[in-house]
Amino acid sequence: MKKLIPLLLLLVSLAATSQNEMPKVNLTTVDGHVFNSSSISTDDKVTIVSLWATWCVPCLKELDAISEIYDEWQEETGVELYAISVDDSRTVKRVKPLINGKSWDYTVLLDTNNDFKRALGAATVPLTLLVKNNEIVYRHSGYSPGAEYELYEKIKEFSN
Repeated sequence: MKKLIPLLLLLVSLAATSQNEMPKVNLTTVDGHVFNSSSISTDDKVTIVSLWATWCVPCLKELDAISEIYDEWQEETGVELYAISVDDSRTVKRVKPLINGKSWDYTVLLDTNNDFKRALGAATVPLTLLVKNNEIVYRHSGYSPGAEYELYEKIKEFSN
């Protein structure tokens, strides 16, 4: 039993730290190029990662709301947003027409096998993360109008 306790403590600490690290998963750009999620946040600035889907109304509302003020956010903090679609093989064909119609100024990536979503332990979308140096510093699930202002406060907090 005495030998088991340090092992359990090690496993618990590894599990706790791994949930805060960005998963290293291959995603796809809308143009079909491979993009590894580990390159999303390698410098010292805060990056927004938003998991969304074309069929998720709160996801679209959140990304639309952020889009309206995104230029100001970028100007003030240099923040970038990666919108990672979790649409599967049946609905992924809707992503490109949707983002072209929305004219979002985000990098849109595809997670059609849900490998990234699973690696994050995400149960539902929308899921919004703030990442700095490949470490998840903030996590928020769901969306309600006005939540983008709370997100911006967190961006400023972690940008310092």
